Amino acid sequence: MVRAGLSAERLARAGAELADEVGFGQVTVSALARRFDVKVASLYSHVRSSHDLKVRIALLALEEMADRAAAAVAGRAGKDALAAFAEAYRDYAREHPGRYEAARLRLDPQTAARSAGVRHAQMTRAILRGYDLAEPDQTHAVRMLGGAFHGYVDLELSGAFSHTPVAAEESWAWLIDSLDLLLRNRATPTTDPSTDRQKR
Repeated sequence: MVRAGLSAERLARAGAELADEVGFGQVTVSALARRFDVKVASLYSHVRSSHDLKVRIALLALEEMADRAAAAVAGRAGKDALAAFAEAYRDYAREHPGRYEAARLRLDPQTAARSAGVRHAQMTRAILRGYDLAEPDQTHAVRMLGGAFHGYVDLELSGAFSHTPVAAEESWAWLIDSLDLLLRNRATPTTDPSTDRQKR
């Protein structure tokens, strides 16, 4: 029996739920049709293809992650903001592994430019401004944080840390401490060191 009220947005949300259950790679229009107990053809009036469906799920996940990260860092600065930002991604990945994977789907430039991915970049740079980084160091730092956070989460989700005596939580805290220390040491000097010494 065909269920009323189907829309591209509803299909994207259902696809996101399916991704968390079976993995993002297993999400297709056919799988979603089975979920709604409808014919595949009936879904093509809302989504063009399985790739189109996956793009919609990716955009949904990016939006959800950006909202969560923004709420986490509100009113924070420095290491507190960095830790809250990282933890927001880690928590989201553990709660929604399929959506987290979807958020890293490669989007075409036009779609990416109007996605919440822009908000993620803006938040990262806002946090880094608290460390007084100038370009190109700020761009290097954006890439470093992305690699560190996402790399750690990927390894953790895969179970890579489950057979070691050191708790993953301890390593995560160590990672945040190390990144904070590195960023503070990379801060752009605001005065000439020689001039500063003369003042002393």
